[in-house]
Amino acid sequence: MKLLVVGGGGREHAIIKKLKENPSVETIYALPGNGGIAADAVCVPIGATDIPRIVEFAVQNGIDYAVVAPDDPLVLGAVDALTEKGIPCFGPSANAAIIEGSKVFSKNLMKKYGIPTARYEVFEELDAALKYLETAPIPTVIKADGLALGKGVIIAQTREEANRAVTDMMANGMFGASGSRVVIEEFLTGPEVSVLAFTDGKVVKPMVSSMDHKRIGDNDTGLNTGGMGTVAPNPYYTPEVARECMEKIFLPTIAAMNAEGRTFRGCLYFGLMLTPNGPKVIEYNCRFGDPETQVVLPLLESDLLTIMQATTNGTLSETEVKFDHRHACCVILASQGYPVSYKKGFPITMTPEAAAHTFVAGAKLGENGELLTSGGRVTGTTAVADTLEEAIREAYRLSDGVRFEGAYRRSDIGRRAMQALK
Repeated sequence: MKLLVVGGGGREHAIIKKLKENPSVETIYALPGNGGIAADAVCVPIGATDIPRIVEFAVQNGIDYAVVAPDDPLVLGAVDALTEKGIPCFGPSANAAIIEGSKVFSKNLMKKYGIPTARYEVFEELDAALKYLETAPIPTVIKADGLALGKGVIIAQTREEANRAVTDMMANGMFGASGSRVVIEEFLTGPEVSVLAFTDGKVVKPMVSSMDHKRIGDNDTGLNTGGMGTVAPNPYYTPEVARECMEKIFLPTIAAMNAEGRTFRGCLYFGLMLTPNGPKVIEYNCRFGDPETQVVLPLLESDLLTIMQATTNGTLSETEVKFDHRHACCVILASQGYPVSYKKGFPITMTPEAAAHTFVAGAKLGENGELLTSGGRVTGTTAVADTLEEAIREAYRLSDGVRFEGAYRRSDIGRRAMQALK
């Protein structure tokens, strides 16, 4: 089989490495891929949002199955365009991807169908938003309506911060058109849990839960990033919590999307907060999370391609989705200065052992074929072990084998999870 994977980050590298395990896979094309992915797939320099060229490439190269991994091409209708040409795909159609593409849509969906989430208000006019903030409880959460590279959420600790966030989004174009509407919602407290789930629009088969570490600094300090590391499973996500989430959140969400004529097929990501009043949805994503994918897929024992095809064909109920019961930890190496400004073009070296456990995100190939840094988050190194403590220790040991100038990592990935277990 010839596969095509749209995207070029660590998430896509993890997906490609897992797809390669299926013996029927002959070739995987990555559009655009990256310097590290080039070791596992044929990289083609076509951007992830260049849908006409993606479709043209898929048709000309006789692609048997396509995986559209990032949010942008999903929201723009890449799956629709490929399906129209007879190429089966993993991922939701554009009218279902709106669950991530518009925060206003997803909040209104939850309100309409009684899915637990934070209380909120939607604003299209700056003056009305500022007026509301005069009396809104603080801290408060400000969200840009559209996609913003995972950075469109600001937790404002003071009224001044809230006013500035709303003004930056609505008046100063901080996130372009994505910030022309904003959601202002109550600040929830409790442990956060990420749950990725396979669905064919009828059944939901959750993957192992995980815990992300968003802040750049140790002890969850500093700016928000795309994620500095993950552990799985998340110790706060007990079997009782999982049952409650399935009953009150996962299945009702799929039913709500069906009722709206927006059947969701693919991977639906549930960002959850375990509040004193029960689990609530913080956000939905219409795809695999990053870096959650790098910690969840190494635990998948069933064949990924078979599961993906089942979500497309509507046969997920009779398809095995089985996970290893051990623990996994992923440690991200980032460029010094990320997430603000950083230099690129530094050579990356890896020991063979580290390379076998590392997913590459921000890297390109130099003129002589050497791997060079080209992004903020550069690599993610994942270890699987019998205990969480061992997985954390091994992930750090392996990531010692990845080197580039100015490499930065948090030193406390998994510490919160360890405290929870104790």
